Order: sequence, then structure tokens, then C-alpha cells
Amino acid sequence: MKLVALSGSRSERSKTLLVVNKAIDYAKDYDPQIETEIIHLGDYDIQYCDGRDPSLYQGDTKKVIDLIVNADAFIVGTPIYRGSMTGALKNVFDIIPNDSLRGKVIGFIATGGSPHHFLAIEHQLKPLAGYFHAYALPSAVYAHNDHFSASTLVDTEIMNRLNELGKSIVDFYNKGMDRSVRLGLPDIPRKQLSNYEEGYCGKA
Repeated sequence: MKLVALSGSRSERSKTLLVVNKAIDYAKDYDPQIETEIIHLGDYDIQYCDGRDPSLYQGDTKKVIDLIVNADAFIVGTPIYRGSMTGALKNVFDIIPNDSLRGKVIGFIATGGSPHHFLAIEHQLKPLAGYFHAYALPSAVYAHNDHFSASTLVDTEIMNRLNELGKSIVDFYNKGMDRSVRLGLPDIPRKQLSNYEEGYCGKA
């Protein structure tokens, strides 16, 4: 099992990265045989989606796409800004192939400044899993500023929830649930922009 954790924050001192790291550590403790990889978007120079076929990206963008395509399961975390995920994370979902998450399981984590944005997981993140025909764990984790002290997670309940999220992803995969999804995505091919070489990104 290849478990990839994706942190949608680009901050060097990211609370999101901290809780994502804890969740993947809990999963690894639960099943030491799994392979894990952490993608912190601040460590990668990812190009903006410009409509080209995902196979045509190079450099860090290609590396991130390949890590996601080859993963079996995911922990995806994001800060909540303006009631939604970060633009950097949305860009990752825009550049990956349409079938790269198909039949895979995702556990979602979000962080925010206050308790007010916890429903962003239901309204913003889980619908993405549905679009990609992935399985979103029914439970998720939302942590806000009161759960931290000096950039350290101190809330026992949140730690327990992260532990359960990590275990749930491993259990979902190991139980051998039918990960086939019979109804395919609509065939909407991406078009190569004729003047991409000149740096033109096109307009919607």
C-alpha cells in the first residue's frame, strides 16, 4: 500500500503540515509495512494548470502528478481560507489526470483560525472526491487555533481523531473492498493550446 499525504499549505511553519504528518505517522505505526510519502506544496515548484494534457508537464509538476497517480490512498489536508481550500491545492486537483484518484480512498483534514469553517470539508473537499470517483472517509478532522500552542498540536481529542483517521485509511485498503467504479467519467479531453510555447495560458 502506498499512502500519500498531501498538504495544501505552502507555509514553512504550517499547522496543516503538522497534523498531516501526525496522521501519516499514526497510519505507519498501525501498519509498518505501508509505504508513505508526504507532499508539502511549499517544497515544490508546481506550474499552474493551463489546459494541456497532464502527461506534458515536466519538473516538479510531473513529479507530483506521478506520486498521486501511483498512490493507493491519500491523506489530504488544507488550511481553510475564505471558506475554501487553498488555491495551491485546487491547482493540484486541476492538473492531475481525471482517473488518477478513481477507486482510491481519501481522508480529509482541514485547519482554520476558528471553529466556524469545519463544514468546508463537507462542502468543498468531499465533493472533489466524488468528482474523481474516489472514496472519501465518512469522518474527517478539523483543527483550529485553540488546538495548538506555540505551533504544537496539544489537543488530545484531535490527536485521537488523527490516529483513527490514519487507521481507517489502512483498514479500508486492507479489507479489500471492491475499488472498481463501473460508471466512468465523461470523456472531456484536454486541448493543447496552439501557442503554448509563447507562454500564453489562454482564457476561460
